[in-house]
Amino acid sequence: MESIGNIDLVPVRRRVGGTGASFLMAPFTHISTDRPSRFSDGSFGVLYVGKTFEAGLFETMYHHARFMAATAQRPGWTSQFREIILDVDAQLHDLRNSNAYLPALDPDDYSEGQAVGFGLRANGSDGVVYPSVRLPGGECVALFYPDGASKPTQGRHLDYHWNGATIDFYRDAGARQTFAVMG
Repeated sequence: MESIGNIDLVPVRRRVGGTGASFLMAPFTHISTDRPSRFSDGSFGVLYVGKTFEAGLFETMYHHARFMAATAQRPGWTSQFREIILDVDAQLHDLRNSNAYLPALDPDDYSEGQAVGFGLRANGSDGVVYPSVRLPGGECVALFYPDGASKPTQGRHLDYHWNGATIDFYRDAGARQTFAVMG
């Protein structure tokens, strides 16, 4: 049961199955108010997707660094991350060119974004497309249900290096290459 999570959190008609379905279902079945995010206070799941590898990389490095700092972790190489490549096909609210949604994109305060996410989801929205806050020019999607994505395929395995203040390197384990993070 722990590996599946609470499947009852996903409406039956919005569930997905088949190869790679656990990648799509996990963000919705393993939720906690201890892990809020930009568009959820943690009371419902959201699948966050970067349009490019770099957008996803910078978004996840930022959030992993916040976790590492909050839990006072010692410097070193940390957990392995997996790149999941997938298709998105959903009716999304576009926050990219609207000044009305700028408060929802605050880099540090997620309260407005959470209110937007809660309101849109409560009114039947599939999710949002928005500019990456961590990679200038990047774009991201936040899906409120797993059926907005399909064809999940595992890509690269990545390790992040925590220097005590930020993620300063990432390693592509399969390619055996390490890259410095410039920021």
